[in-house]
Amino acid sequence: SRFIAIRQFVRLYIEVIRGVPIIVLLLYVAFAGVPATVWLWNWVGLPELQARDVSLLWRAVIALVIAYGAFLAEVFRAGLAAVDRGQIEAAEALGLGPWLRFRLIIFPQAFRTILPPLGNDLVAMVKDSSLVSVLGVADVTQLAKITAAGNFQYFETYNIAALIYLALTVGLSLILRHIEKRLRHHL
Repeated sequence: SRFIAIRQFVRLYIEVIRGVPIIVLLLYVAFAGVPATVWLWNWVGLPELQARDVSLLWRAVIALVIAYGAFLAEVFRAGLAAVDRGQIEAAEALGLGPWLRFRLIIFPQAFRTILPPLGNDLVAMVKDSSLVSVLGVADVTQLAKITAAGNFQYFETYNIAALIYLALTVGLSLILRHIEKRLRHHL
């Protein structure tokens, strides 16, 4: 942004969120952030809402969005900054407006730089989603914990959970590698 206040606010958000462990952010959003937001919601005079009306699943989703929003913002910032200034100046010299410069010149070049770390963050988010089990959200990890506690087959149950995550992350990695390969041939 060309506005320093917005730039500084976003920089603060990115640095603070990237500096806090995701598990702490999950707990903070679930047990401090959502109740405070609900209190503020009610204080403003909007339709009455209770903290218990916001499910733990949504609290976990909000926390992961906040966390990975910061990570992805930095990935996109770095990718856009990697586009050579000469390319942008050439587009300006051709008379392209800001939107056309972005759409035709900047973004296609930045996307090739952005895709690998974007894929890494997607894989990391899939793995970090297992942390929502500390909130009692019924994800793969929580279901494995419940199953293992019921049948006392911890080794087998957690191996299956690990294989599910492995299948998800390897599958995503293969899809991303395929996309990268196609982009290399078409661009």
